Amino acid sequence: MSTHTRPARRTLGTTGPVTSALGLGCMGMSDLYGPADEAESIATIHAALDAGITLLDTGDFYGMGHNELLIHEALRGRDRESVQISVKFGAQRTPDGQWLGYDASPAATKTALAYTLRRLRTDHVDVYRPARLDPDVPIEETVGAIADLVKAGHVRHIGLSEVSADTMRRAAAVHPISDLQIEYSLLSRSIEASVLPTARELGIGVTAYGVLSRGLLSGHWGRDRALTGTDLRGHSPRFQGENLDHNLALVEALRGIATARGATVAQVAIAWVASRGQDVVPLVGARRRDRLAEALGALDVTLTEADLAAVEAAVPAGSAAGDRYAAAQMAHLDSEH
Repeated sequence: MSTHTRPARRTLGTTGPVTSALGLGCMGMSDLYGPADEAESIATIHAALDAGITLLDTGDFYGMGHNELLIHEALRGRDRESVQISVKFGAQRTPDGQWLGYDASPAATKTALAYTLRRLRTDHVDVYRPARLDPDVPIEETVGAIADLVKAGHVRHIGLSEVSADTMRRAAAVHPISDLQIEYSLLSRSIEASVLPTARELGIGVTAYGVLSRGLLSGHWGRDRALTGTDLRGHSPRFQGENLDHNLALVEALRGIATARGATVAQVAIAWVASRGQDVVPLVGARRRDRLAEALGALDVTLTEADLAAVEAAVPAGSAAGDRYAAAQMAHLDSEH
């Protein structure tokens, strides 16, 4: 069990579940970040649960079902009601992992959940959300379909992912939305302009992924790190050439602040996201127990106003070089942020 402070509780919006103040994002255990060790992944989930983390985030397209099966295995013998499982759906992929687009039509929404429940071996998911806005299906229809699943008891709460302020308003008019899952970190702050204020106006919480900017802000990334063909960072503009040099220089500026605080770069980066408000729950993507232990250490880091000012000076808003996704993936984002 971790010797760090057990995560405090936060509520996802005004209608969502009470969760731990940190969540565990499980994607990298199955997909997109190169090879992962299944036994270590399960051990990491166990360590997270033992340390008081209750929110597990996944997607049915992470390893095309593998991640959900992994979570089922990790939860075997555990109290299901003590854990909140958040699931994204809708991404369409080929057998070799290529991206085809998104389908969040009512029929696809309900079918996807049926498969998810079977893989997780559970009768409900705590938060269900489309992974991206389906440009061919009004968000009202998607949310309406999930509302049917809520009424039937298969889903506890409805979430959204990577959508604009306007889409949030339209969705919330159909059914209460618990939280918006969206990238938010020192290197990705565009939600602060309109998305975050709108979420707060509507009583929608934020589960922030990418808090370490896919490893850039971990303090462990090196210029010469080799990436496998299955690692999405090999195609990410922020990890290429001069962009990477620029971004690693920002990390070194942050390292000076972290060292002075007796913390690591990753811990300060996570603590900064957690400091954005009680309605923000950072998701940490640890795939190993040592990285999880480091992330949990962020709970012991309280950033003072002076610390926050120093962080702001070291990594100002908009200072990252390169988009957070390759152009093809950026095209699937709900344009506004």
